[in-house]
Amino acid sequence: MSALHLRPYVDADEAATIDLWHRTWQQAYPQIDFAARVEWWRERWRNELVPTAAIVVAEQDGALTGFVTIDGDGYLDQLVVDPEHWGSDAARLLVDEAKRLSPAGVTLLVNKDNARAVRFYERNGFAHAGDDVNPTSGRPVLKMAWRP
Repeated sequence: MSALHLRPYVDADEAATIDLWHRTWQQAYPQIDFAARVEWWRERWRNELVPTAAIVVAEQDGALTGFVTIDGDGYLDQLVVDPEHWGSDAARLLVDEAKRLSPAGVTLLVNKDNARAVRFYERNGFAHAGDDVNPTSGRPVLKMAWRP
């Protein structure tokens, strides 16, 4: 098994990133039908994230294992890691890259009931910065922020 490699997203990665998003969120929230959301996600990916965010992908042995999006305001919209790589260094390396790309600070929203993700962000220097509601899902979220 080769080492994890980070690189910039290219258009040829679209299918793999959308599939990874679907599989990862379905694993995290099995009670939600993410297959029904794939077309919505594809449109959001193409029209909102790709044009405005820096996107970095993680690869291992030629397979896409994760990605992170960070916009020019330091907002981390997506951190997605293949469930088979949960607990590896992939998420930490992707967050470190987001911090490098946004050295003034990084903000994000995380589902309040996603205790695993909340703990991960806390371990990686993020502090609680308030409560909110996800405008798409209506789920309660925590605002979190990292400052250098």
